[in-house]
Amino acid sequence: MAHLYISAAHKSSGKTTLSIGLCAALRQRGQIVQPFKKGPDYIDPLWLGQAAERPCFNLDFYTMERDEIAQAFMRRMHGADLGLIEGNKGLYDGLALDGSNSNAALAAQLAAPIVLVLDSQGMTRGVAPLILGYQAFDPEIRITGVILNKVGGRRHESKLRAVIEHYTDVNVLGAVQRSDELRIDERHLGLVPSNELDQSRRHIERMAALIADQVDLDGLSDMARMAGSVQAEETPPRVRLAAEPGNRVRIAYAKDSAFGFYYTGDLEALREAGAELVPFSPLRDRSLPACDGLFLGGGFPETHMEALESNADMRADVARFVANDNPVYAECGGLMYLCNSLTWQGNVRKMVGVIPADVVMHAKPQGRGYVQLRETSDHPWPGVGAGKDVISAHEFHYSALGQIPAGMRFAYSVERGFGLNGQWDGIVYRNLLASYAHLRHTRANPWADRFTAFVRQHSRKA
Repeated sequence: MAHLYISAAHKSSGKTTLSIGLCAALRQRGQIVQPFKKGPDYIDPLWLGQAAERPCFNLDFYTMERDEIAQAFMRRMHGADLGLIEGNKGLYDGLALDGSNSNAALAAQLAAPIVLVLDSQGMTRGVAPLILGYQAFDPEIRITGVILNKVGGRRHESKLRAVIEHYTDVNVLGAVQRSDELRIDERHLGLVPSNELDQSRRHIERMAALIADQVDLDGLSDMARMAGSVQAEETPPRVRLAAEPGNRVRIAYAKDSAFGFYYTGDLEALREAGAELVPFSPLRDRSLPACDGLFLGGGFPETHMEALESNADMRADVARFVANDNPVYAECGGLMYLCNSLTWQGNVRKMVGVIPADVVMHAKPQGRGYVQLRETSDHPWPGVGAGKDVISAHEFHYSALGQIPAGMRFAYSVERGFGLNGQWDGIVYRNLLASYAHLRHTRANPWADRFTAFVRQHSRKA
């Protein structure tokens, strides 16, 4: 099973744009590429999935058990010719001092050869001790190739190649020149998502052409075939309740350029739990589709706030849906959309208004990173009892609610992270749960099963 790990010495080395270009270039050669992304991330997987024309899946030590990661990797690799895992931050970066949740640890678990992307700006002979140090730091991993990125020209490239060949045993798989064609615009949460760009397909194809000209794709594929076997225990397949008509429910979920932060695995889990997922657009549609429940994922409502306000019919329909006690789950951007108003860069726009608070965008992150939540007795979904287990999730938001009215009920107390105010997250109102935390459907936190069961309970009462 051919696969490899794309990592870097540090963040912002260009590994994401190179990974996107590699996925597309290998696909153009007729290979079926299965992309993966380490850690919690919505935006990079959108680009990687579009480039490979195959959904990208996240692998995350914080929310997943180790054997769960191996099983997910093996399952997603079915039918693929090559797996490409893009790391986050630097190769040895991670939460744990011992590196047990680093990129290197994930590469070791998946027996993946590592291709190190090196930002070569301003470097010549210094590239050798960098590579040698990274190799020596953990002899259990295999850095078998490097791609030189942001190279300043042919003369610069030849110097780098000569140094690496003289001092190291690492293969130079490519030297990618600095080019605006390999840039993707960024904003406060990272890259602009591909679902917002009308020309994203064309941009990916241009990136693929540049990568194909400057990277040894045959050598890269040969290296991927050097990967070892992944050890994963077989687990029984999940019972597919969707096959039983009496268990089916319709869940509408917001999907457009304002709302697009959904894990592919979570959407699959909702379907397996018995949900028929119906996409709709809060930007363009005038009303909700016929549904039993509503899922408002994250995204960038602030960059579309005028259009969201202008669609008063949709805002009113969502408000009626909540007022009629229908089940609703909202994360981050969905939470912002449900508030009274949204303020950004001096502009104030009306939102749905079912959460009696105003939300304001700030210049710096208000909550960022992994979180730990403990359920309270006000959590509305069936399943784990209140306070018994800690849920591992993540958050990344520049917005914060203004004054939160007294008497609000909350689904979670925050043990790590910020949430709504450093103490609570998950506003509960009628049958609505809205939080800044992004949940991940895993063995330890089967939230998709619980929400679908909640929707099903309500639909049978209706």
